[in-house]
Amino acid sequence: MEQTWRWWGPADIITLEHVRQTGATGIVTALHDIPAGVVWTKDAIEERIRFIERDRQLGLRWSVVESLPILEAIKIGEGNLEPLFEDYRTSLRNLAACGIKTVCYNFMPVLDWTRTDLRAPVVGGGRALRFNAHEYAAFDCFMLERKGAEADHAPEVLARARAWFDASTPSDRDKLLANIMAGLPGAFDRYDLPGLRTMLARFKDVSAERLRENLGRFLKAVVPTAEELGIRMGIHPDDPPRPLLGLPRIVSSEEHIAAVLDLHRSPSNGLTLCTGSLGARPGNDLPAIAKRFAEHICFAHLRNVTKDPDGSFEEADHLGGDVDMVAVVRVLLQEQNRRRQAGAADWRIPFRPDHGRELLDDVGKPTHPGYPAIGRLRGLAEIRGVMTAVSQLEGLAL
Repeated sequence: MEQTWRWWGPADIITLEHVRQTGATGIVTALHDIPAGVVWTKDAIEERIRFIERDRQLGLRWSVVESLPILEAIKIGEGNLEPLFEDYRTSLRNLAACGIKTVCYNFMPVLDWTRTDLRAPVVGGGRALRFNAHEYAAFDCFMLERKGAEADHAPEVLARARAWFDASTPSDRDKLLANIMAGLPGAFDRYDLPGLRTMLARFKDVSAERLRENLGRFLKAVVPTAEELGIRMGIHPDDPPRPLLGLPRIVSSEEHIAAVLDLHRSPSNGLTLCTGSLGARPGNDLPAIAKRFAEHICFAHLRNVTKDPDGSFEEADHLGGDVDMVAVVRVLLQEQNRRRQAGAADWRIPFRPDHGRELLDDVGKPTHPGYPAIGRLRGLAEIRGVMTAVSQLEGLAL
């Protein structure tokens, strides 16, 4: 499996030299300075490639695009979408012309990954990302004041939400809003409460069925081009894997993934397997999901979570938490072996250690939430050890 690292571009305080010290050789990045919907030109892509490869001794390459964003208008299905589809196809053509053939994307309405606490304390003084169900309910019901929101939360969670809200200060509420917005990459809009209400209103008629139809329309428009170019597109699961702020989520379970792949059957319509996102949903069996959809996996995010009965969850150590990471890695290595024996040129599956706890000297540093160096380095090292042990025991290529 290709060891990769998410890098936020030249302004990232974690440098490419640091990335190489982790043992990763593949870079997962995007042109974050380009607003969503604007074409990625060949010049811009080539400039970023030159930056990544400027020191040949590092041996780094831009391995995966994460993400090539999709405009909300496409998810809503509003207006004439063909120009937007063509711009997306043009960006794919330019990426392929520059030799980049794996693209991760998501179809989550309005918000990307969502947490309520970006620095929850862990034993020993580290920090972790956390989703507290009662804080989310307080935001949904008492800050956003979404109509009918109370019906979406269990009574005991709602009671704790009311208690939190009544005891909170304006600073507490501002911090909660900022935390919930933190999952959006830099080129996306951050919303204040009025702006978020306006955005949610645009989705008022978008049910899960309609959102899935709009995804199908997008796939029909862009996947044939991706297939011609040899690009594999991997949809990222919802994070958290549940409806959020009244918005539907359609990539949250095994059944959802099967439905997405059925929307447009093609080697280019694939899956980014995120063990943390899917692992936050009770009932999701990650080794079974990985095995069922193995041939469709074009990229993997390997991280772990620990779930609470009320729907809360926290980012765990990569080999801790509720997901059997060893079993997932075994499935991925077995799938690689199948591809290699079938003669596939790109048989290795790129993966990255997704998210990570703030540990040691990284505590308090201004890294992107969930993306400190040391926590991810630990995760990559642990997964590398699992890979090595499984490959030697079962005779599978790394």
